[in-house]
Amino acid sequence: MSDNTDTSRLVRRLLLVAVAMFGFGFALVPLYDVMCQAFGINGKTAGAWQGRQAVDAGRAVRVQFLATNAAGMTWEFAPQQDELVVHPGAVNQMLFVAHNPTQQPMTAQAVPSVAPSKAAAFFHKTECFCFTQQVLQPGERIEMPVRFIVDRDLPADVQHLTLGYTLFDITARQPAVARNGG
Repeated sequence: MSDNTDTSRLVRRLLLVAVAMFGFGFALVPLYDVMCQAFGINGKTAGAWQGRQAVDAGRAVRVQFLATNAAGMTWEFAPQQDELVVHPGAVNQMLFVAHNPTQQPMTAQAVPSVAPSKAAAFFHKTECFCFTQQVLQPGERIEMPVRFIVDRDLPADVQHLTLGYTLFDITARQPAVARNGG
């Protein structure tokens, strides 16, 4: 009888652990966001900007652009210019160029980051190729715009921002039908 009781108790404990682990998995995303905000890490941007601001023509901020490929990504990927000098509140645009030099269709996803991290909340993208996956056919080349506004409330001590993108090959994650163009 005690073996049956011990087994039942063990099964209940294991089920409780499994439920707790499942719940913790769902809690990781909001916990990650809170930790990034609390410690100012990861350079997450403020996201899409919906409002309008008056342009602060008396202030200039230098925005540097970086483009890197994740391990295994074979595309050529770069901004058209290394940097822009912008005025807070103004709408700006930079084009990034991508080229698939392979003989296979490929799908990519760009992940942005902004440095310094305390400035990320003041960087608003109104249009970005990072919002969608990019599919390029063999030899295809595209220009991908990013439109952004540096918020007028950017701390005065921040005079230089860096917007970086890392391009990841996600071709293997796509269904075969999507990769073959049909």
